[in-house]
Amino acid sequence: MIDLEKGMYLSSARPILNKRALFHDSTEDYIIPFEPSKYEIIKIRFRTAKNNVDDVFIYIDGERFLMEYEETIGSYDYYMYECQLEDRLITYYFEITCGTVSYFYNVLGVEKHANVDFSYKLRPGYKTPDWAKGAVMYQIYVDRFCNGDPTNDVQTGEYQYIGDKTIHVDDWNRYPQSMDVRDFYGGDLQGVLDKLDYLKDLGIDAIYFNPLFVSPSNHKYDIQDYDYIDPHIGKIVDDKGDLLPDDQHENRFASKYINRVTNKANLEASNELFAHVVDEAHKRGIKVIIDGVFNHCGSFNKWLDKERIYEHSEGYEKGAYVSNDSPYKNYFSFHEDYPDKWPYNNSYDGWWGHDTLPKLNYEGSQELYNYILGIAKKWVSPPYNVDGWRLDVAADLGHSPEFNHKFWKDFRRVVKEANPEAIIIAEHYGDPWFWLQGDEWDTIMNYDAFMEPITWFLTGMQKHSDDFRADLLGNAEYFKSQMQNAKTKIMAPAKLVSMNELSNHDHSRFLTRTNHVVGRVGDKGSEAANNGVNKAVLREAVIMQMTWMGAPTIYYGDEAGVCGFTDPDNRRTYPWGNEDQELIQFHKDIIRIHKENKELSKGSCKFLWTDYNVIAYGRFTIEDQCIIIVNNNDQEKEIDLNVVGIGIDRDASARQLIFSLDDSYSTSNHIYPIIAGKLKIFMPKTSAVVLKVLKDEKKNEQ
Repeated sequence: MIDLEKGMYLSSARPILNKRALFHDSTEDYIIPFEPSKYEIIKIRFRTAKNNVDDVFIYIDGERFLMEYEETIGSYDYYMYECQLEDRLITYYFEITCGTVSYFYNVLGVEKHANVDFSYKLRPGYKTPDWAKGAVMYQIYVDRFCNGDPTNDVQTGEYQYIGDKTIHVDDWNRYPQSMDVRDFYGGDLQGVLDKLDYLKDLGIDAIYFNPLFVSPSNHKYDIQDYDYIDPHIGKIVDDKGDLLPDDQHENRFASKYINRVTNKANLEASNELFAHVVDEAHKRGIKVIIDGVFNHCGSFNKWLDKERIYEHSEGYEKGAYVSNDSPYKNYFSFHEDYPDKWPYNNSYDGWWGHDTLPKLNYEGSQELYNYILGIAKKWVSPPYNVDGWRLDVAADLGHSPEFNHKFWKDFRRVVKEANPEAIIIAEHYGDPWFWLQGDEWDTIMNYDAFMEPITWFLTGMQKHSDDFRADLLGNAEYFKSQMQNAKTKIMAPAKLVSMNELSNHDHSRFLTRTNHVVGRVGDKGSEAANNGVNKAVLREAVIMQMTWMGAPTIYYGDEAGVCGFTDPDNRRTYPWGNEDQELIQFHKDIIRIHKENKELSKGSCKFLWTDYNVIAYGRFTIEDQCIIIVNNNDQEKEIDLNVVGIGIDRDASARQLIFSLDDSYSTSNHIYPIIAGKLKIFMPKTSAVVLKVLKDEKKNEQ
């Protein structure tokens, strides 16, 4: 009798809990509707293996609720709970019971004990532009991209900047010098216009421009006039005046420069050209994002006028440096605010002490505050119609956190009222949580949860090439922990549009990091940035970039094989006529794959396996799944991978979309079987593969 009872119990008992099948994240398959409004009723979903659990509970703000069984799709059951939202953040996690066993599920995955610190978070009303979710962006540093109009080039000796006169670089292929800020190669908006078809063919969805406004430097993070595009990258229709005399170092005598940048005919023509560039980009389905430098301006700025460029120019008020009676005096904070310190009061507050970067004093001037909000609105409105702002050092603006948050709330309001689909992306290092609540920034440049972890894992290099860490090279667990920890600091609407870069204007080129050379151009020389680089590692990185959650962003020239140490060597010119055509074709292929498979732009993401120098993860929706495997070792690996966690039936097959090898890559349609939930694959050294799970007509039968 005892044996009979035992047999009956065993026959009715559930199988061991399949922890790999448990899943939730905040993407559109699991929060319905995705990006809900305030006070809306939503459905929160959770996935388990079919007939594998007794109950699923959800804890919302600490209160426990039983979830209802909703449906079975393939080998998986889905549970749901309807929730009435209010106008506040909610936090939640899950409890799964199977017999006498309970497990909890949060941002980190399955855990034996509840850990509220890693709860999911949802903010009603937090919406980011749909076009930007997974959008492929392309960053252009205009002076180094393409010279389409030589007549607007900055000329040698045109004006003085930071201790010496400007230089026009006649050799487009010359490497940047250590002191590069006043060297100009002539890249301009006409050059961008000429290359729009190249960008369209590459597969670009959006251009992110480094600053375009009037500025004396080639980087233009020292704005001179927020109202106008710099004629040196725009259009000069009235070009008179002389270069700064050889024996003169005061820019008030630089008559050619003064006319170029203060003459309204040149300024208006440049704005018109920019509007035309945006319009032509839009015709090709390409959005445009511009750089907003609002924490500080430049010493050349018309409101300060330290260079006395505007002092005698028609139509301009006296600058705050020039006159105590300037209408702009309160735009800046003067340490010696006494009438006898004028004219030419040099005691203004500079950002990090730099007198070329005067900090804007928003707290001291409502006029300045309103003016910059007007600028925010102006450029996202007709006739310019740009599609968003990237915000430079956004967390530094103002003199207190409280003021900073107030400003960005107002900034968002005016931008979204003018153009609801405009995106707001902030440059930010560290925890961005307090700005990403749906009422300030949309998202961030993703240093902490993309550029840095992927660089350490694949190259062992610090992002400036300032250090090599052998303990982080190939450290998949460190990579995984960095990525997972970041999930608690950024909600899904921000995550899907985060700017995921491998390189940019502030850090060494990723291809250079693959050579493990620690240093900068000043001590190593330019050629050292080219020596010993590994394009196979770059291809691995690009495959990860194009298959990770967020908006993959290419720094101009990376796709053509450009190398370079950190600033200024990373600002080399695009090598027109000397491109790495195979690398460009690789980018075209992986961008196409990214865009053809929705799961790679809006789907969930889950780690499947980590080992030394090996990472495997899935990007998936309920309908479609991709498997990504990277072997960064210098020897081959045979991998036996359990792929159940991304919603695949136990028996299936997967088609190769792209396979990057040590010396080449392939897009051939090789088929791999998945048997009992396992994928076996041979990964050569320094390789990466993207596999697409093939649809099965029986998959969706219930």
